[in-house]
Amino acid sequence: MLQKMTRTNEKGFTLIELMIVIAIIGILAAIAIPNFIAYRNKAFCSAVESDGLSVAGAIANYFSIPSHTQIATADINFVGTNNNTWSIAATAPNVSITVLVTDASGRCPTEYTTPATAAANPNAFWNSATQFTKVITSN
Repeated sequence: MLQKMTRTNEKGFTLIELMIVIAIIGILAAIAIPNFIAYRNKAFCSAVESDGLSVAGAIANYFSIPSHTQIATADINFVGTNNNTWSIAATAPNVSITVLVTDASGRCPTEYTTPATAAANPNAFWNSATQFTKVITSN
């Protein structure tokens, strides 16, 4: 009878076990959150570059119609992602068209944009941390 009374219900975790689990979760979060933020910021850069390539594709589609020989910004039906803005400039007719896309978020890290300069790639490069340029030539 005495043994029945001394038995206790031993369900659950001890305080030490819970503290160890919380410490492990904290360490994993400390590693994962900065990587996630950097990954998300690079996604903004990729969206700007994608917008530049999409505008270049829209220009190519516009010029695929034989009657289209001149281009204006109003002729291109394209809306940028994340409120990114874009403009086009033709340096000489039928020679070169420059597409300039501006990052509206301003969250593109300079570590991502710095290597992509005009010297490295004259057809697609970053002017600054917020402006991406795509050059289309008639070649």
